[in-house]
Amino acid sequence: MTETKKTTIVLFSGDYDKAMAAYIIANGAAAYDHEVTIFHTFWGLNALRKDEPIQLKKSLPEKMFAKMMPRGADKMGLSKMNFAGFGPKMIKDVIKKHNALPLPQLIEMAQEQDVKLVACTMTMDLLGLQEQELLENIEYAGVAAYLADAEDGNVNLFI
Repeated sequence: MTETKKTTIVLFSGDYDKAMAAYIIANGAAAYDHEVTIFHTFWGLNALRKDEPIQLKKSLPEKMFAKMMPRGADKMGLSKMNFAGFGPKMIKDVIKKHNALPLPQLIEMAQEQDVKLVACTMTMDLLGLQEQELLENIEYAGVAAYLADAEDGNVNLFI
């Protein structure tokens, strides 16, 4: 009997390219029968945001964060060569040309492969994000839950 290998990823970055790398690694690990967790914290939570605006009661700082942060994976900028928004369009064209999957589809694939997508509840509180604003079928937990998964991890990444 072989032991299940575990891969954990902390997705801290809100950059499209870094989130894409995290999800490519996660999907690859899941395809190799790893038990995979992606713990989304701070700007990485934007990958889990729904595209459409959700009307919720929020304080002024929470409203400001909601307006300033990208709404959904497809709206995230690049870490380099963002070029006032032209960079993401260029990279998405290259992705399409090479028949690669864009980030929203990589997230769907991860969910289909039972990758555990976790939203950091402490960061949600700090940024004023609520469960209704995030994708369906994800989990909510704090750092202790991530550490429990990472403790037995064969691969632990911070992106």
